[in-house]
Amino acid sequence: MANKEDQKSASKDKKQKQGYISAHGSRKQAVARVRLYKGKGEFTVNDLPIEKYFPSSAENLQWQKPFTLAKAGEYYATIKVNGSGKSSQLDAVIHGLSRALIVANPESRPILKKAGLLTRDPRAKERRKYGRAQKARKGKQSPKR
Repeated sequence: MANKEDQKSASKDKKQKQGYISAHGSRKQAVARVRLYKGKGEFTVNDLPIEKYFPSSAENLQWQKPFTLAKAGEYYATIKVNGSGKSSQLDAVIHGLSRALIVANPESRPILKKAGLLTRDPRAKERRKYGRAQKARKGKQSPKR
């Protein structure tokens, strides 16, 4: 048991030696790879400022939510995200930022967990079944008499 705790602390020390904390978040087909740095800097998503990648004010409030809930200090992040659409990408970014903040500050885990930011949303596109029409649940049109 103590050996596992030693491994966890060793991996945390290794992540901190790199100068950043690495985490990933996901939603549907979107995957976000987050590198959280301590200090002042600019948040970038796919080499663009986050304000340009997610331009609306509602999106701006959403990605900042983990930081306001955790009362995190000076952090900035570089994020690489791909797959799915903008909305799912935003959810993946929030998921990844929340996971990275937990590594940086373990005391914030209960707050982020209660807000539902650590749970991956399991909803995804339903697969198409054979014998159906074009979509997962759509039935074929029956012929008239």
